[in-house]
Amino acid sequence: MLKVGVLASGRGTNLQAIIDACEKKLINARVVAVISDNEKAYALERAKKYGIDAYFVDASDKEKHERKMDEILESHDVELVVGAGYMRILSAWFVNKWYGKLINIHPALLPSFKGIDAQRQAIEYGVKIAGCTTHFMDEKPDHGPIILQAAVKVKEDDTRDSLAERILRVEHQILPRSIDLFEQGRLVIEGRRVRILPGDSWLEKYSYPDVLYSEGY
Repeated sequence: MLKVGVLASGRGTNLQAIIDACEKKLINARVVAVISDNEKAYALERAKKYGIDAYFVDASDKEKHERKMDEILESHDVELVVGAGYMRILSAWFVNKWYGKLINIHPALLPSFKGIDAQRQAIEYGVKIAGCTTHFMDEKPDHGPIILQAAVKVKEDDTRDSLAERILRVEHQILPRSIDLFEQGRLVIEGRRVRILPGDSWLEKYSYPDVLYSEGY
């Protein structure tokens, strides 16, 4: 069973989606540690409710923060680290140490709308299609090889919040699925590309009719 460590800064809804997928046996994994840079993050409370070790790690000193995170992850024998709404840019040292075992979810169709508040960026730019992306993390923010993407239509009356809500429900699908693909050994990094080896699909059982999912979902 894959041991997963989750980094989160806020409410932890993506963390909840991962926990739910584990509980329902959709993925052969379990969350063994949750780390936050925000002492008041509800993600920590979510973890505690399920008996998962939860850690607040002060981030005022970046190097100490990351060294402590690394220590926690190593102590739990974590095999995959998941950025689930973790709002800090990780250093080259941390990313390189965990490269290939470190994934992230971003609420935009990368490479468009990197950085914070991607949903607002999409609305203000006037795009007709938005969505979310899972990717392996590298030294540049929101840049590493893409695993899965899912696209939603932007409605004429969409606000930043209404769009974010519709994207979030799909984040809750493609992030657990990405963990599932990793656990199955089906993700092969080839430069900028991630090749997904043949196998099962979630499309028939766990998809929305108004969402376009990338190959491999």
